[in-house]
Amino acid sequence: MKHMRQLIVATAVLAALAGTLYWSNRRKIASDNAALGSNPVGVKVISLNQDDISKLEVRKKGGDDIVLRRVGPTKWKITSPQSLIADEGVVSTMLYDLSPMDNAALIDEKAADLKQFGLAEPDAQVSATGKDGKTQTVLLGDETPTGESAYAMLSGDSKVYSIPKNIKANLAKGLTDLRDKRLLPIDFDKLASVEIGGAKLHLTFGSDDGKWTVRSPANLRGDTSKMETIVEKLRTATMDPGMPDADKKKAAGLYASGAPIATLKATDADGPQELQIRKTSGGYYAKTTAMDGAYKVPNELGDALNKDAEEFREKRVFDLADDAGDKVEFHDGQKAYYLTRSGEDWWEDGKKMDALSVQEFLRTIRSLTATKFAASGFASPELALVVTSKDGKRVEKVDMAKSGAVYLAKRADGTALFELDAKAIEDMRKTASEMKPAEVPPAKK
Repeated sequence: MKHMRQLIVATAVLAALAGTLYWSNRRKIASDNAALGSNPVGVKVISLNQDDISKLEVRKKGGDDIVLRRVGPTKWKITSPQSLIADEGVVSTMLYDLSPMDNAALIDEKAADLKQFGLAEPDAQVSATGKDGKTQTVLLGDETPTGESAYAMLSGDSKVYSIPKNIKANLAKGLTDLRDKRLLPIDFDKLASVEIGGAKLHLTFGSDDGKWTVRSPANLRGDTSKMETIVEKLRTATMDPGMPDADKKKAAGLYASGAPIATLKATDADGPQELQIRKTSGGYYAKTTAMDGAYKVPNELGDALNKDAEEFREKRVFDLADDAGDKVEFHDGQKAYYLTRSGEDWWEDGKKMDALSVQEFLRTIRSLTATKFAASGFASPELALVVTSKDGKRVEKVDMAKSGAVYLAKRADGTALFELDAKAIEDMRKTASEMKPAEVPPAKK
């Protein structure tokens, strides 16, 4: 009976505690809802001009104290606990939420007990320092009972607010979130040049009017698509900041034992960043000047760099591409053709030409592509083409000569010899001979 009485008493105490907790939570939820009802979302916790913020500090309970400083209009650098480039997108979101933080609701005008809100020992404290040296700090506490919001307050103020939960998540970032994960964290929209040096490849290229062109070696006319591929692979090459220490050590060992493939230097307005790539039996590994450690990089990037300069040569004989063209001069032995475009029409010797026949001839010029490059064998030219395009700004001169079963073509602005299939030359000759004047519509009676 004694044990039974003790059990009954314990059960009653437990029920009383459960009831107290239930009504406490109900009162807290009711209090939150009442505050939200009487103070609709739109209360301002802090108001800053994000362009004036020069420094951010994030202190997380049980985590690192992180200090970020502005080093450019949109660029930030982590200075503590280690020197790292910051993720511009993540920092931009933080600045947006602080300038101003006005999507809040007032919960308590003068909070006496901060523990109930998780603000006595906040989950995170985010400080913003302006150009004037003044610092304001936001304290981030527990989630509200509804789970839709979180408690927050401004350091030095007694007011407690609720803010959307996602704003707390945006502000309470750790080092892994805040660091830039790109192996080459540069502004690819303002990329000045890319320099590649390796056992097989020595190449420098840059953007001219939106088109990638080779700058070194000077006599190499480069394949734009292959250069664009390298740039795109560099743009998307990232590391895993959460990689376990064991994996980091393994990557460092594989990089150390790998065969050097290339050292790549990319330069934007802020200067160069460098990437060194090595190959192992398991793939490619790289080190970068942007951060410590070695990291695995996509095979597509390694393969794109593991080439010799010849593979970057442009195989198309003409750069005409999708340009309509302005003038074409074609000499084929005793035959000569002189075409000039005016508006949408092509003319020769004062005669308007049939549009389809001229476009077929231009198609064969555009499709002239090397099957490979030759080292020698060019004799006296049998054919000559001069193509003017880009509103007269680009003039391409090409001579062609028979060499055995194939033809060789040589541009006036380079030394490369393009080996061309004989059928491509015959097609060009045939379409040239088939050009004809446009039909003249019959006169109206």
